[in-house]
Amino acid sequence: MKGEKSNLKDCWILEPDVFEDERGYFYEGFNIEKFKKATGLDFDVKQINQSRSSKGVLRGLHFQRGDRAQAKLVSCIEGEVLDVAVDLRKNSPDFGIYSIVRLSAHNKKHFYIPKGMAHGFLVLTDYAKLMYQVDELYSKEHDSGIIFNDPDIKISWGLSEDQIILSERDKNLPLLKQVKTDF
Repeated sequence: MKGEKSNLKDCWILEPDVFEDERGYFYEGFNIEKFKKATGLDFDVKQINQSRSSKGVLRGLHFQRGDRAQAKLVSCIEGEVLDVAVDLRKNSPDFGIYSIVRLSAHNKKHFYIPKGMAHGFLVLTDYAKLMYQVDELYSKEHDSGIIFNDPDIKISWGLSEDQIILSERDKNLPLLKQVKTDF
């Protein structure tokens, strides 16, 4: 596994060792020893989530607050997405800055997003399946988010807003300056 730092502290783009031949391919989706060696970080997986979304669907930007904050290891197992992390850590020099990574079944990259970041993704292909491992269980009471088109963050999604499909919840998320973060 190769690790490459993103523009945000503690965010990593990871490339697993892929073994391909005429039968197909094999790679380890996660190996804690290789993860630690590549990043210098520890990651204790407590829950694995999977989502399937259609082209143009944008999910996010979501995070959990307080002691239920989650670090995530995101992988695209079918299709292709733009995956985004926004730094919400108040004392971070990167506060309000985002990192964007193209994840696909083809490139097999993973995006590690530490606690204190909002996460979202936009589906670029007819559909995409994402799998993300998290180090804390989901808690509805701690669930929060910020609007995808926050003018202070200025994420370049690559699609016009009328091409983006959002849930009712995601359409009504607050701006970053309206959210109380405790990271």
